[in-house]
Amino acid sequence: MSRFETIKVGDRAELTHVITAADVEKFVDLTGDDNKIHVDSRFAGTTPFKKPVVHGMLGASFISTIIGTKLPGDGALWFSQSLEFIMPVRVGDEITVVAEVKNKFERERIIELQTDIFNQNRQRVTTGTAKVKIVEQLVEEPAESLESLKVALVVGATGGIGRAVATRLAEDGFAVALHYHSGREAAAELQRSISNNGQTCATFQADIVNPESVQAMVDAVVRKFGGVSVAVNCATVKVANCKFSQLDWKDMQSHLDVNIKGAFSLSRAVVPVMQARRYGRIINLTTQYTESTPPAELLPYVTAKAALAGFSRALAVELAPAGITVNMVSPGMTDTDLIADVPEKTRLMTAAKTPLRRLAKPRDVAGAVSYLASEDAGFITGETIRVNGGQVML
Repeated sequence: MSRFETIKVGDRAELTHVITAADVEKFVDLTGDDNKIHVDSRFAGTTPFKKPVVHGMLGASFISTIIGTKLPGDGALWFSQSLEFIMPVRVGDEITVVAEVKNKFERERIIELQTDIFNQNRQRVTTGTAKVKIVEQLVEEPAESLESLKVALVVGATGGIGRAVATRLAEDGFAVALHYHSGREAAAELQRSISNNGQTCATFQADIVNPESVQAMVDAVVRKFGGVSVAVNCATVKVANCKFSQLDWKDMQSHLDVNIKGAFSLSRAVVPVMQARRYGRIINLTTQYTESTPPAELLPYVTAKAALAGFSRALAVELAPAGITVNMVSPGMTDTDLIADVPEKTRLMTAAKTPLRRLAKPRDVAGAVSYLASEDAGFITGETIRVNGGQVML
């Protein structure tokens, strides 16, 4: 929560959201406003709008989100709002909600905000002015000690390795933030599984390659759990064998986006939270193929993972003085859905060449992550734990 004294004229916050058909359906269910101009394509086609128009108050409701979670945040009492709906919003539009402090009223402890909503074309669709009273706590919450804050954000928690990591960290006593991109049902099922064991978790949606989306997710995790002490990056993209002659740059870019842009966006969002406590663990998943002869036809995957390894080591050096460690876990071929298309012969041959005579299991990788997230790994940074059954020994 921002205290009244710390808020300045010119302070600004923003958030983005893509309006979906599900959003409109939920709004109709909640309010009962099923005006055909909003929900009936045929009816809307007979009007000058030609296509259904999203309820104006649906978009405006995100003003409440930005006031309640960002500026000023917890304790905000939003009591006045003027609105002008300038342009229609459609399903599929990405709206950006912006709030900026225009005035402060000392006696009443009130701030006045200019509130604007823009579409993906930077066109202002809604504008208005909000007034918010800052309600102070009568008793300050006690500051949480470094030792007592055990919050782990697992990015890619619905994947095979991500699920095992989230489950293990919950067993280790962490409150676990379960990230998902599109697998809402899988995330909900994992949440139920962890919660049924009496452990603490919650789900959070974000597009890992969208910095604004990642920042919004981290903000939400901090609001829910009070901070982030461990961030585990299990995000990945489907690995498909493809000859160099058949590759397009977009194939390279998709892997670089998830592995490098995703890791960059995640680190940029969690590092300030960790720096404030001078404590943090960042753990990225790489692959043994960056340290051994890689299989043929995995150029985009291997390139991106090699870049991630370099990124992690360089970041470890920079963040070490702040009490933040950055390490990597490098699995060999792991028995998850990602290798579902790998021929059985290839799997058997890989297992046969492994000194421990089997493929890695997700729980093997989760065990390594658990160690790096623990206090026992406090003097380890810039390192890689190889979970490959002895295939690579350095």
